[in-house]
Amino acid sequence: MVWVKNGAGLVPLHRTDDPGRWLDLTYADDSVITQVDDGHPAGPGLIGEAPSSSASCPSVVAVMLAALDAQVGHRVLEIGAGTGYNAALLAHRLEAEQVTTMEIDPQVASQARKALSDIGFGAVTVITGDGELGYLPAAPYDRLICTAACEHIPYPWVAQTRPGGLVLIPWENSYFDGGLGALHVNGDGTATGTMIGPSSFMWLRQQRTRHPGASPIRTADGWDHATVSTTELHPYYIAGDYDAQFTISQRVPKCRWRYSPYDQEEREGILWLLDYWSGSWASLTYTTPDASDDEFEVRQFGPRQLWDEAETAHQWWIEHGSPPVDR
Repeated sequence: MVWVKNGAGLVPLHRTDDPGRWLDLTYADDSVITQVDDGHPAGPGLIGEAPSSSASCPSVVAVMLAALDAQVGHRVLEIGAGTGYNAALLAHRLEAEQVTTMEIDPQVASQARKALSDIGFGAVTVITGDGELGYLPAAPYDRLICTAACEHIPYPWVAQTRPGGLVLIPWENSYFDGGLGALHVNGDGTATGTMIGPSSFMWLRQQRTRHPGASPIRTADGWDHATVSTTELHPYYIAGDYDAQFTISQRVPKCRWRYSPYDQEEREGILWLLDYWSGSWASLTYTTPDASDDEFEVRQFGPRQLWDEAETAHQWWIEHGSPPVDR
């Protein structure tokens, strides 16, 4: 069963319901949602609200496995079994006995275990448990690959990977859209590396957070008493430029951005910078690019001046040569 969007949310699609559409979805170069709301659809009936497990886009799987560079004889730990597809590819390459995959959701783990067994890879070790803890009984590993996004890298992943091994993770935070990080494990118990390209994944369940929109934090009183200024810096360079995003995310912690719906009639919208922890916010009102605005109105409220912080971080990035994430 997969889940597809309709007007009300996410609804299940069984293979027997529409075999043609089911095949198109499962063979397309796109991700496929395989579970919603941690297995308990939150909407009325069977309507789901949030994806909680999926099969990754096949081209992304290929990029990650190429970056992992697992060789015959290597022992690999995968965090996030999902459908078992990625573990099957690893088992085909390395032999099933060399692959351990972990899944926190018992139902998802059971389905992955059955799928692997059905295609002859029953010797893959499928562990139902918290992937942040790794799996010590099969350690040390030559390679560790995570198929869920994280901001805080669990140290057991480093500790259970042999010196010279590789830990491959989708890394993101509340501001940065996500990048694929490759960490090489050193002999002193540390790991160092860099981003090697963009990636976007569902979060590890232990690290995901959900926040409301801008309205609960932007009170009417706050709007009236906000500090008002102007800037010549277009919002794209704060929220749209992937490489600048990474730098700003490091220098402006606990901040997230979002756009309010674009107003076709008024030809304008608002970029929000939000800190739910301190209650601070900043807003930048913008118009369409062809309006040729030289200045944008900025409002800031709360103990932090978020726009000033973001603009200062952007200037730091410019002064250092506008480095891409892999630098």
